[in-house]
Amino acid sequence: MRPKKLLPLLLAALPLPAMAEACLVHAVRAGHEVRVCQQNVSIPPAMFHDSFCQPQLQDQEVRVEFMPQCPTGDFGRCMGAQVPGVPYRQDIHYYGVASDARILRPYCERNSGGQWQEGQPASH
Repeated sequence: MRPKKLLPLLLAALPLPAMAEACLVHAVRAGHEVRVCQQNVSIPPAMFHDSFCQPQLQDQEVRVEFMPQCPTGDFGRCMGAQVPGVPYRQDIHYYGVASDARILRPYCERNSGGQWQEGQPASH
């Protein structure tokens, strides 16, 4: 087979680049709402969808919405977060009460091995 005819076949056999994928998790308990968005970095897509984006929060109403990327309006982000003992990474975007950053930032950096970034809160 000539090289010009072989190249399209080889290119067709290559895996497609991963599409960005995120899940926005809404949790409500006793009227208090928490919104967190998880942006996939290196988690296998099925595992991200079926495990990482399916939180089991006792006594809370939880809704998960999948989207191509996390929405704007976060107050902070934990970039490259990793669950201890798991090799995969994700970026976690936090929405809601900006003062929660004083708790979330140290957790991000010490426990998740991530790097904290200030977000871009929505302007009113």
